[in-house]
This record gives sequence, C-alpha cells and structure tokens, in this order.
Amino acid sequence: MNIKIDASWKKQLQTEFEKPYFEELTQFVNKEYSSYKCFPEANQIFEAFNLCKFNDVKVVIIGQDPYHGDGQAHGLCFSVNEGVANPPSLINIFKEIDADLNIPFPKNGNLERWAKQGVLLLNATLTVRAHEAGSHQKKGWEQFTDAVIATISAQKKNVVFLLWGGYAKKKGAKIDTSKHTILTCGHPSPLSANRGYWFGNKHFSKTNTCLVEKGLKEINW
Repeated sequence: MNIKIDASWKKQLQTEFEKPYFEELTQFVNKEYSSYKCFPEANQIFEAFNLCKFNDVKVVIIGQDPYHGDGQAHGLCFSVNEGVANPPSLINIFKEIDADLNIPFPKNGNLERWAKQGVLLLNATLTVRAHEAGSHQKKGWEQFTDAVIATISAQKKNVVFLLWGGYAKKKGAKIDTSKHTILTCGHPSPLSANRGYWFGNKHFSKTNTCLVEKGLKEINW
C-alpha cells in the first residue's frame, strides 16, 4: 500500500505507520487489491487527508465503511464521485441542509468542496472489497482512525465533531470536550432518519455558529 498522505498528516501520524499492526494492515490491503476489486482506488485511500490538511481541520464527520458499489467511493465518507447516483444517506444529508440552511440540492454528491474548506470526511475503515460491505473491518483500520481522532483531539482545539449514529458516537467517545464541540444525532440512513433520529438536527447551522464563535470561517455547505 502506497501511503500517499499529505506531509502535515504524515508528521502527526508517523509513529502509527511504524507500528506492527499497520505493517500487517498494509500487507492485508496489498493482498486484497491484488486479488480482488476493491474501493476506493488505491491512490485515493488517503484522499480525505490530502484534501483536508491537518492544520486546516475545523470539522470532522465520522463514517464507517467506504461505499462498496462500482464508481462510488473516492476516499471521503458519505461522498460519491460525480456522475454517480446519490446514496440514500447522502440524499438525507442534503435534505437536512436544505431544511436547515435553505441550500438547495447540489448538482452532484462529490463532497470535495467540503474537504477543501476544512471538513475531514473520515471513514473508520478506509478500504472495502467490491460489493462486500464490512469486508475490511477489524484488520487494523479502526486502530489507525482511532489514532487520527485522538491526534486531532490532543493537538488541535475548537474542532466540531459530527457523530451520526451509534458507531460514530462510540468512535468519538474519548474526544476532549473541554477543547472541542461534539454534536450527535441518529445516522442519516433511511432506517434511522425515517424513525425521527436524523431530520431536524440542524447540525450544519449549529456547526457554523460554533465556528464563527471561535473566530473561524463558516463552512459553505
């Protein structure tokens, strides 16, 4: 696995790359990509970090797995490549943004524009085998992304963490709330959203309010 990651993150995470678990993870990912079709493309595994440098992180959204359908995943949680139909969770995200901020649906579901404004779109697991959800879980990625969250919590301040659903809430359980803001709600998936756990959370306006209060530029969602 080619660790194509921005220098700002490499400096912060170098010790993780040197640990035995990461070497085992690298061997696993290399074997999977050489033996099966996997997502995202190998050169986009660390795309979330390359589009949102460490010093620029203002907001963190935590997802679980990359999309496993053809052409969807490109290294950012909840985001899909241009020209690909928006998955149900992403549709519900856009519906909430529309209701919250009166921002109409965008032309596509590519969220690179968020990443470039300081939103780290972090999946807990950064790779997946095609059409096999969860196939790369518990191979080391979770330990690595726990370290990413811990590093942000320890080394930065005034970051807004958006924890949607039970998995994300557990993932962010150790974030230092004396330095950072945590907003929680249900997952935007239809199962959760249709039960009333997603719509009306106003996380996008609340995030911008938090950022402005800290003297930071708000996100153009």
